Amino acid sequence: MSIARPFVFLVQPNVHAMTRIHDALGVQHFPLPNPANARIASLVPSITETLFAMGLGSQVVARTGFCIHPEPAVRDVPKVGGTKDVNVSKLLELEPTHVIVNIDENRKATVDQLRKMIPHVIVTHPLVPEDNLLLFRLLGHAFAGDEAALKLSRELADALSLARSVGADAVPETVLYAIWKNPWMTVSRDTYVANMLATVGWKTLPVQAEKRYPEVPQDDVAWKSSERVLLSSEPYSFGDEHIQELRDEWGLTQPIELIDGEMVSWYGVRAIAGLRYLAELRRKRIQLSAQPATAARLIAQNA
Repeated sequence: MSIARPFVFLVQPNVHAMTRIHDALGVQHFPLPNPANARIASLVPSITETLFAMGLGSQVVARTGFCIHPEPAVRDVPKVGGTKDVNVSKLLELEPTHVIVNIDENRKATVDQLRKMIPHVIVTHPLVPEDNLLLFRLLGHAFAGDEAALKLSRELADALSLARSVGADAVPETVLYAIWKNPWMTVSRDTYVANMLATVGWKTLPVQAEKRYPEVPQDDVAWKSSERVLLSSEPYSFGDEHIQELRDEWGLTQPIELIDGEMVSWYGVRAIAGLRYLAELRRKRIQLSAQPATAARLIAQNA
Protein backbone atom coordinates (compact mmCIF):
# COMPACT_ATOMS: atom_id res chain seq x y z
CA MET A 1 0.00 0.00 0.00
CA SER A 2 1.31 3.46 -0.82
CA ILE A 3 1.64 6.13 1.81
CA ALA A 4 -0.94 8.30 0.06
CA ARG A 5 -3.78 5.79 0.18
CA PRO A 6 -4.67 6.20 3.87
CA PHE A 7 -4.79 9.98 3.39
CA VAL A 8 -7.45 9.63 0.67
CA PHE A 9 -9.42 7.18 2.73
CA LEU A 10 -9.43 9.29 5.82
CA VAL A 11 -10.93 12.37 4.20
CA GLN A 12 -13.70 10.61 2.32
CA PRO A 13 -17.22 11.56 3.48
CA ASN A 14 -19.41 9.02 5.28
CA VAL A 15 -16.49 6.61 5.36
CA HIS A 16 -17.88 4.52 8.21
CA ALA A 17 -20.96 3.67 6.19
CA MET A 18 -18.98 2.58 3.16
CA THR A 19 -15.85 0.83 4.33
CA ARG A 20 -14.84 -2.22 6.28
CA ILE A 21 -11.42 -2.28 7.88
CA HIS A 22 -9.49 -5.48 8.60
CA ASP A 23 -7.11 -6.16 11.47
CA ALA A 24 -3.97 -8.33 11.30
CA LEU A 25 -6.03 -11.53 11.19
CA GLY A 26 -8.34 -10.25 8.46
CA VAL A 27 -11.24 -9.65 10.85
CA GLN A 28 -13.48 -6.78 9.79
CA HIS A 29 -14.24 -4.01 12.25
CA PHE A 30 -16.94 -1.36 12.33
CA PRO A 31 -17.43 1.58 14.70
CA LEU A 32 -20.22 1.33 17.24
CA PRO A 33 -23.44 3.23 16.40
CA ASN A 34 -22.33 5.65 19.11
CA PRO A 35 -18.50 5.52 19.11
CA ALA A 36 -18.39 7.43 22.38
CA ASN A 37 -19.75 4.30 24.07
CA ALA A 38 -16.66 2.27 23.18
CA ARG A 39 -14.78 1.01 26.25
CA ILE A 40 -11.27 0.01 25.21
CA ALA A 41 -8.94 -2.44 26.93
CA SER A 42 -5.44 -2.08 25.51
CA LEU A 43 -3.07 -4.96 26.22
CA VAL A 44 -0.27 -3.43 24.12
CA PRO A 45 1.92 -0.58 25.46
CA SER A 46 2.40 1.02 22.04
CA ILE A 47 -1.32 0.97 21.37
CA THR A 48 -2.19 2.49 24.74
CA GLU A 49 0.11 5.42 24.02
CA THR A 50 -1.36 5.78 20.53
CA LEU A 51 -4.96 5.81 21.74
CA PHE A 52 -4.15 8.71 24.06
CA ALA A 53 -2.38 10.51 21.21
CA MET A 54 -5.56 10.16 19.15
CA GLY A 55 -7.65 11.77 21.87
CA LEU A 56 -9.21 8.47 22.97
CA GLY A 57 -7.65 8.27 26.42
CA SER A 58 -10.93 8.80 28.24
CA GLN A 59 -12.29 5.63 26.59
CA VAL A 60 -9.38 3.41 27.66
CA VAL A 61 -10.68 1.43 30.64
CA ALA A 62 -7.89 -1.15 31.05
CA ARG A 63 -4.16 -1.51 30.39
CA THR A 64 -1.25 -3.75 31.28
CA GLY A 65 1.42 -2.87 33.79
CA PHE A 66 3.80 -2.31 30.89
CA CYS A 67 1.55 0.41 29.43
CA ILE A 68 3.47 3.26 31.05
CA HIS A 69 2.91 6.06 28.53
CA PRO A 70 1.73 8.74 28.37
CA GLU A 71 2.63 10.00 31.81
CA PRO A 72 0.85 10.97 33.98
CA ALA A 73 -2.51 10.45 32.23
CA VAL A 74 -2.14 6.68 31.90
CA ARG A 75 -1.95 6.26 35.69
CA ASP A 76 -5.72 6.70 35.92
CA VAL A 77 -6.34 3.58 33.81
CA PRO A 78 -6.69 0.33 35.83
CA LYS A 79 -4.02 -2.33 35.31
CA VAL A 80 -5.03 -5.89 34.44
CA GLY A 81 -1.73 -7.75 34.70
CA GLY A 82 1.02 -7.97 32.12
CA THR A 83 1.08 -8.52 28.38
CA LYS A 84 1.73 -12.25 28.85
CA ASP A 85 -0.21 -12.80 32.09
CA VAL A 86 -3.47 -10.89 31.73
CA ASN A 87 -5.84 -11.03 34.69
CA VAL A 88 -8.90 -11.97 32.67
CA SER A 89 -11.33 -11.78 35.61
CA LYS A 90 -10.28 -8.25 36.46
CA LEU A 91 -10.41 -7.27 32.80
CA LEU A 92 -13.98 -8.51 32.42
CA GLU A 93 -15.07 -6.59 35.53
CA LEU A 94 -14.21 -3.38 33.64
CA GLU A 95 -16.75 -4.31 30.93
CA PRO A 96 -14.77 -3.42 27.80
CA THR A 97 -16.51 -3.40 24.43
CA HIS A 98 -13.13 -3.71 22.68
CA VAL A 99 -9.80 -5.30 23.51
CA ILE A 100 -6.70 -4.58 21.44
CA VAL A 101 -3.90 -7.18 21.33
CA ASN A 102 -0.72 -7.92 19.41
CA ILE A 103 0.48 -11.20 17.90
CA ASP A 104 3.99 -10.89 19.34
CA GLU A 105 3.14 -9.43 22.74
CA ASN A 106 0.07 -11.37 23.91
CA ARG A 107 -0.56 -15.09 24.27
CA LYS A 108 -2.88 -16.68 21.72
CA ALA A 109 -4.64 -18.71 24.41
CA THR A 110 -5.54 -15.52 26.26
CA VAL A 111 -6.78 -13.83 23.10
CA ASP A 112 -8.90 -16.86 22.19
CA GLN A 113 -10.42 -16.76 25.67
CA LEU A 114 -11.20 -13.07 25.45
CA ARG A 115 -12.74 -13.46 22.03
CA LYS A 116 -15.49 -15.60 23.58
CA MET A 117 -16.43 -12.92 26.11
CA ILE A 118 -15.69 -9.51 24.60
CA PRO A 119 -17.60 -8.30 21.52
CA HIS A 120 -14.67 -6.82 19.60
CA VAL A 121 -11.07 -8.13 19.63
CA ILE A 122 -8.71 -6.13 17.43
CA VAL A 123 -5.43 -7.90 16.57
CA THR A 124 -2.39 -5.87 15.53
CA HIS A 125 0.97 -6.94 14.09
CA PRO A 126 3.09 -4.19 12.50
CA LEU A 127 6.17 -5.61 10.77
CA VAL A 128 7.51 -2.55 8.94
CA PRO A 129 7.27 1.16 9.80
CA GLU A 130 4.75 1.71 7.00
CA ASP A 131 2.35 -0.66 8.75
CA ASN A 132 1.69 2.13 11.23
CA LEU A 133 -0.33 3.86 8.52
CA LEU A 134 -2.68 0.88 8.50
CA LEU A 135 -2.74 0.89 12.29
CA PHE A 136 -3.76 4.56 12.44
CA ARG A 137 -6.40 3.88 9.81
CA LEU A 138 -7.77 0.90 11.74
CA LEU A 139 -7.98 2.72 15.07
CA GLY A 140 -9.39 5.85 13.45
CA HIS A 141 -12.12 3.84 11.77
CA ALA A 142 -13.02 1.70 14.78
CA PHE A 143 -13.26 4.61 17.21
CA ALA A 144 -14.31 7.52 14.97
CA GLY A 145 -10.88 9.11 15.14
CA ASP A 146 -10.29 9.68 11.44
CA GLU A 147 -9.01 13.23 11.81
CA ALA A 148 -6.45 12.23 14.43
CA ALA A 149 -5.42 9.24 12.29
CA LEU A 150 -4.86 11.53 9.32
CA LYS A 151 -2.65 13.84 11.37
CA LEU A 152 -0.51 10.96 12.66
CA SER A 153 -0.24 9.47 9.17
CA ARG A 154 1.13 12.71 7.79
CA GLU A 155 3.64 13.00 10.63
CA LEU A 156 4.73 9.40 10.09
CA ALA A 157 5.21 9.97 6.36
CA ASP A 158 7.47 12.95 7.12
CA ALA A 159 9.50 10.94 9.66
CA LEU A 160 9.85 8.04 7.24
CA SER A 161 11.10 10.37 4.53
CA LEU A 162 13.69 11.82 6.91
CA ALA A 163 14.94 8.42 8.08
CA ARG A 164 15.13 6.97 4.58
CA SER A 165 17.01 10.01 3.29
CA VAL A 166 19.64 9.49 5.99
CA GLY A 167 19.83 5.80 5.14
CA ALA A 168 20.16 6.51 1.43
CA ASP A 169 23.10 8.84 2.03
CA ALA A 170 24.89 6.42 4.38
CA VAL A 171 27.08 3.42 3.66
CA PRO A 172 25.12 0.38 4.92
CA GLU A 173 26.43 -0.95 8.23
CA THR A 174 25.79 -4.33 9.87
CA VAL A 175 24.64 -4.29 13.47
CA LEU A 176 23.86 -6.83 16.15
CA TYR A 177 20.90 -5.54 18.16
CA ALA A 178 20.82 -7.29 21.54
CA ILE A 179 17.47 -7.54 23.34
CA TRP A 180 18.23 -10.06 26.11
CA LYS A 181 21.00 -11.60 28.20
CA ASN A 182 21.20 -15.10 29.71
CA PRO A 183 20.73 -16.19 27.03
CA TRP A 184 21.88 -13.46 24.71
CA MET A 185 19.20 -12.83 22.08
CA THR A 186 18.74 -10.59 19.05
CA VAL A 187 16.15 -9.92 16.33
CA SER A 188 15.77 -11.48 12.89
CA ARG A 189 15.43 -9.38 9.77
CA ASP A 190 11.68 -10.00 9.48
CA THR A 191 10.90 -8.17 12.74
CA TYR A 192 9.60 -4.65 13.22
CA VAL A 193 12.80 -3.68 15.07
CA ALA A 194 15.05 -4.81 12.21
CA ASN A 195 12.95 -2.95 9.68
CA MET A 196 13.05 0.23 11.75
CA LEU A 197 16.85 0.02 11.87
CA ALA A 198 16.97 -0.68 8.14
CA THR A 199 15.36 2.68 7.35
CA VAL A 200 18.63 4.39 8.30
CA GLY A 201 20.90 1.80 6.71
CA TRP A 202 21.56 -0.44 9.71
CA LYS A 203 21.31 -4.07 8.58
CA THR A 204 20.82 -6.53 11.43
CA LEU A 205 22.70 -9.79 11.85
CA PRO A 206 22.20 -12.67 11.46
CA VAL A 207 21.11 -12.42 7.84
CA GLN A 208 18.96 -15.54 8.23
CA ALA A 209 17.48 -17.09 11.36
CA GLU A 210 15.03 -19.88 12.08
CA LYS A 211 13.40 -17.89 14.89
CA ARG A 212 12.26 -14.29 14.89
CA TYR A 213 14.16 -13.70 18.14
CA PRO A 214 17.17 -16.03 17.93
CA GLU A 215 19.74 -16.75 20.59
CA VAL A 216 23.29 -15.55 19.86
CA PRO A 217 25.79 -17.35 22.11
CA GLN A 218 29.29 -15.98 22.57
CA ASP A 219 30.72 -18.16 19.79
CA ASP A 220 28.16 -16.94 17.22
CA VAL A 221 29.92 -15.36 14.25
CA ALA A 222 27.51 -12.40 14.34
CA TRP A 223 29.31 -10.89 17.33
CA LYS A 224 32.66 -10.55 15.61
CA SER A 225 31.35 -9.90 12.09
CA SER A 226 28.95 -7.08 12.97
CA GLU A 227 30.30 -3.58 12.44
CA ARG A 228 28.40 -2.21 15.43
CA VAL A 229 26.70 -3.69 18.52
CA LEU A 230 23.56 -2.01 19.84
CA LEU A 231 22.38 -2.89 23.37
CA SER A 232 18.70 -2.10 23.80
CA SER A 233 17.18 -0.57 26.92
CA GLU A 234 14.28 -3.05 26.71
CA PRO A 235 13.09 -5.70 27.20
CA TYR A 236 16.46 -6.27 28.93
CA SER A 237 17.83 -3.15 30.57
CA PHE A 238 21.42 -3.10 29.30
CA GLY A 239 23.89 -0.69 30.87
CA ASP A 240 27.50 0.44 30.69
CA GLU A 241 28.60 -2.65 32.61
CA HIS A 242 27.49 -4.83 29.71
CA ILE A 243 29.52 -2.77 27.25
CA GLN A 244 32.53 -3.33 29.51
CA GLU A 245 31.78 -7.06 29.65
CA LEU A 246 31.73 -7.36 25.87
CA ARG A 247 34.99 -5.43 25.67
CA ASP A 248 36.95 -7.08 28.48
CA GLU A 249 35.60 -10.63 28.55
CA TRP A 250 34.55 -11.15 24.93
CA GLY A 251 37.24 -9.05 23.26
CA LEU A 252 34.90 -7.13 20.94
CA THR A 253 36.57 -4.13 19.31
CA GLN A 254 33.83 -2.59 17.14
CA PRO A 255 31.65 0.27 18.45
CA ILE A 256 29.27 -0.89 21.21
CA GLU A 257 26.59 1.43 22.52
CA LEU A 258 23.29 1.63 24.35
CA ILE A 259 20.15 2.45 22.38
CA ASP A 260 16.63 3.46 23.43
CA GLY A 261 14.55 0.32 22.92
CA GLU A 262 11.22 2.15 23.13
CA MET A 263 12.21 4.33 20.20
CA VAL A 264 13.08 1.31 18.07
CA SER A 265 10.50 -1.30 19.08
CA TRP A 266 7.37 0.67 19.98
CA TYR A 267 5.05 1.28 17.06
CA GLY A 268 2.01 3.52 16.63
CA VAL A 269 2.59 7.14 17.58
CA ARG A 270 6.03 6.30 19.03
CA ALA A 271 7.25 5.32 15.56
CA ILE A 272 7.17 8.98 14.55
CA ALA A 273 9.62 10.00 17.27
CA GLY A 274 11.48 6.71 16.82
CA LEU A 275 12.26 7.30 13.16
CA ARG A 276 13.47 10.81 13.92
CA TYR A 277 15.58 9.45 16.78
CA LEU A 278 17.19 6.85 14.52
CA ALA A 279 17.82 9.42 11.78
CA GLU A 280 19.61 11.72 14.23
CA LEU A 281 21.56 8.88 15.85
CA ARG A 282 22.72 7.53 12.49
CA ARG A 283 23.66 10.99 11.29
CA LYS A 284 25.79 11.52 14.38
CA ARG A 285 27.53 8.19 13.91
CA ILE A 286 28.32 9.04 10.29
CA GLN A 287 29.86 12.32 11.45
CA LEU A 288 31.88 10.50 14.11
CA SER A 289 33.27 8.08 11.56
CA ALA A 290 34.97 11.03 9.91
CA GLN A 291 36.61 11.98 13.22
CA PRO A 292 38.28 8.76 14.43
CA ALA A 293 40.41 10.50 17.03
CA THR A 294 37.38 11.68 19.00
CA ALA A 295 34.81 9.06 18.01
CA ALA A 296 35.06 6.88 21.13
CA ARG A 297 34.76 9.82 23.52
CA LEU A 298 31.78 11.37 21.71
CA ILE A 299 29.93 8.07 21.42
CA ALA A 300 30.15 7.68 25.20
CA GLN A 301 28.80 11.22 25.70
CA ASN A 302 25.87 10.71 23.31
CA ALA A 303 24.87 7.16 24.36
